[in-house]
Amino acid sequence: MVMRKFNTGLLFCVLLLTGCGSLTAPKPNPTTIPITNILLQIDSNAAPTLTPFQPIAPTATLGPTNTPQPSATPTIQPSPTLATVVRLGLQKPAGQINIAILGSDYRPNQGYRTDIILILSLNPDKGTASLTSFPRDLYVNIPGVGRNRINAAQPFGGFALTAATLKENFDITVDYYIMTNFTGFKGIIDTLGGISVNAGAKLYDTCDLPQAVDKHCYVPIGNTTMDGATALWYVRSRHTSNDFDRTRRAQEVMSAIFQKIMSLDALNRGAELYNLFVSSVETDLPVDKALQLLPFSSQIVSNPSIVRRFAIGANDVTNYIVPENGSMVLIPNPISIGEIIRQAFYQ
Repeated sequence: MVMRKFNTGLLFCVLLLTGCGSLTAPKPNPTTIPITNILLQIDSNAAPTLTPFQPIAPTATLGPTNTPQPSATPTIQPSPTLATVVRLGLQKPAGQINIAILGSDYRPNQGYRTDIILILSLNPDKGTASLTSFPRDLYVNIPGVGRNRINAAQPFGGFALTAATLKENFDITVDYYIMTNFTGFKGIIDTLGGISVNAGAKLYDTCDLPQAVDKHCYVPIGNTTMDGATALWYVRSRHTSNDFDRTRRAQEVMSAIFQKIMSLDALNRGAELYNLFVSSVETDLPVDKALQLLPFSSQIVSNPSIVRRFAIGANDVTNYIVPENGSMVLIPNPISIGEIIRQAFYQ
């Protein structure tokens, strides 16, 4: 697969449109995944996000209407049906382009997983777009590998296997991918002079930042100005929340980055801003395809409501403890997830 560094057109298309929202981690295979070329801005001191081995009660999830929804403590089902694939039997709409946005936790000599999985669906012909979040702990069938968390697909077999996993389990055809590390965005946010994040729910969690009080930081509902380190903590924090909440916060931070870039006259300062991102992203989206998306991006600037946000939340999964090793995973509910996918990708 031919890799291309992130180009200016692609950068703005992705940020414009997001601005509207393993059981054992496998080691990367250097013959198929050029992981050493992926992310040059790595914070080697940042601890990886732990994979839960006991269920964590969700506090709020992001529903298809982008409204935080309270959820009860999850009930653990001892033996759920694992054949939970989505089969809609629908054809991909003409003119639609689906892009996987993956956040890797890669660290040298430690392998990686894609703990952030977003699918950006664009249809310039119809003037529609959507952004959909998938929890990292979804227990799915990875073709040729077997049952595992969805975040293991990319390190096991690159984007080809991630695309095959999404098609096999959720009936989504993904055309291209963008993989980045949120640590790389820390320096970019600082270079931009910080961002203003519009939080949909409050967050109070442990942190190791200068503004911490008793080793805790607090973000209220509404707008909060964040530097790179604070934004990274905000996205990765999970001690007092959960992975469902993290997907919402990831979308909020991406939206804030987009808004700051656009405030800096991004379309006329492409070469300058390009240098902020070029070393942090790997993608297979061709330059000509990215340029074709630019006119549609301009529509988003004037009408951000074009982009609809979706997320698979606590009400769309069943918590399950794998008997072999006691790790906690999420069993997809094909009915509710099928409806999310129908609205996000087939309208």
